Amino acid sequence: MKGWNRTCRCAELGGADVGRAVTLMGWCHKQRDLGGLVFVTLRDRSGEIQLVADESSPTAAREAFTRVRGEYVVAVQGVVSLRKSPNPAMPTGSIEVRVESVRILSESETPPFYIEEDVQANEPLRLKYRYLDLRRPDMQRTLAFRHRIAKLARDYFDAKGFLEVETPMLTKSTPEGARDYLVPSRVHNGTFYALPQSPQLFKQLLMLAGYDRYMQIARCFRDEDLRADRQPEFTQIDLEMAFVDVDDVIEVNEGFLALAFRELMGVEIPLPVQRMTYAEAMRRYGSDKPDLRFGMELVDVSDLVRGSGFRVFADAVASGGSVRLVRAEGASGMGRKEIDALGEFVKTYRAKGLAWIAVDDEIRGSVLKVLTREEIDAIVARAGAKKGDVIFLVADKDKVVFDALGQLRCELARRLGRIRPGDWKLLWVTEFPLLEFDEEAGRFVAMHHPFTSPMDEDLEKMASDPGSVRAKAYDIILNGTELGGGSIRIHDQTLQKRMFALLGFTEEQAQHRFGFLLDAFRYGVPPHGGLAYGLDRLVMLLAGRDSIRDVIAFPKVQTAACLMTDAPSDVDPKQLEELGIRLADGNAT
Repeated sequence: MKGWNRTCRCAELGGADVGRAVTLMGWCHKQRDLGGLVFVTLRDRSGEIQLVADESSPTAAREAFTRVRGEYVVAVQGVVSLRKSPNPAMPTGSIEVRVESVRILSESETPPFYIEEDVQANEPLRLKYRYLDLRRPDMQRTLAFRHRIAKLARDYFDAKGFLEVETPMLTKSTPEGARDYLVPSRVHNGTFYALPQSPQLFKQLLMLAGYDRYMQIARCFRDEDLRADRQPEFTQIDLEMAFVDVDDVIEVNEGFLALAFRELMGVEIPLPVQRMTYAEAMRRYGSDKPDLRFGMELVDVSDLVRGSGFRVFADAVASGGSVRLVRAEGASGMGRKEIDALGEFVKTYRAKGLAWIAVDDEIRGSVLKVLTREEIDAIVARAGAKKGDVIFLVADKDKVVFDALGQLRCELARRLGRIRPGDWKLLWVTEFPLLEFDEEAGRFVAMHHPFTSPMDEDLEKMASDPGSVRAKAYDIILNGTELGGGSIRIHDQTLQKRMFALLGFTEEQAQHRFGFLLDAFRYGVPPHGGLAYGLDRLVMLLAGRDSIRDVIAFPKVQTAACLMTDAPSDVDPKQLEELGIRLADGNAT
């Protein structure tokens, strides 16, 4: 490119640039050869502009344009002119560049799919050729949007006194949740590093070290089954603060969210953001991440069917479970086939079935023959149902009922068109349970992690009723998706030992797993707490994408494989030998 320097990007030109000599470089999006007139639409990450060569153009430039094909990389020199036939669909549609010199920098084979907005190629094909997929304008806008969120976070938290500190990528395995990704050590044969599931322990150590306010855009790794909003490697906006309690952490993060919505979305978020306890969220919505964009709250009718002749309902209540409902307003036009499909839907959440009552001129439903008219009337009244509504009921253990109805209300909202575009509902869910009982393990496990502080007023219950202890934990929810979560941490050595004992750790086990943190706690620990956002999820929601694979440059598929690089892959047997690793079949190959 000797002697050629790009003056600007394609879409940075406008009407004010008419008469300006420019040098542009990019990819040919389209070429039209009309004989003596050749048009090329040139594309770079800023957008597109039309180039034209006609009989008045230098012969060499016109001949070069006739050879250009889609996705060729070209450089042109020319003069900005007004178009005779403007194209209002293009931001640069009022102008064009009349070329005087052309260089074909590289040629291209025909791509496996069109490089265009909202291409219809299937996702595996796009991921195999991800470098081409990333050329598409909508993908480039999304990654530019991601950059803006990351920059806004750094600038905001810097202004609030946070320091960005990097934490190790090779660390000690401290399994307390998902499986770690392990990295064998060549120097210390037979031992392993773990890739961090989060910087949790290190950010706590930074508070102990006196850094007061920490943030990091941190890479994290978890070896777990994937779904639309989960990847084996992901990114957090990670925060920690010293000398704070719950309100302090929430306040600084509400400021960040309000700024992000204002700057990136043009939306004002009312502050303070609504708060709801975990217990209330489960009771009203059946979820610890409720979507508040529509109603359909759960209603408990257990007392109305206690001792009912319908054994499904009566037995659920007698065994300590419940019978609850959601009311779908104006849904009585649903056909039996649709209702049966909803019955299958709730079974995926372990519900045994779905009962229903439709309120029309006459009551219809699946329970008319098993409930008395008095029971049906009482349920309809409790639900507040009116003509045109349908009531859906599930009976089971509370966890099953909450899961099934919590998901059902969201599915109904989608099917009935109750979600308004551009409606943003933020919510803090607070006071999570400190522990949950793992029936398979036969013991309590930490709902968040072992360093989460109990509520002060619940400390005395840790020995007598650990399952009822609430935590100083909080999640920030956007439209039914968890954006991030955090907690106030335990900073008292004695309390931390009590927590480990509740989780079934002996002192030796706790020291083996977390010894470096426990040793550090002997040297003065400030009260501290923090929060971590899932950057990928945040970008996905604000950019209006359906999957985090759409907002990550080089994502994995559900098998944790990269279709572009074919990772994971075999390695040279010599590498395994150096690491002291022999595969299960007995061969280091």
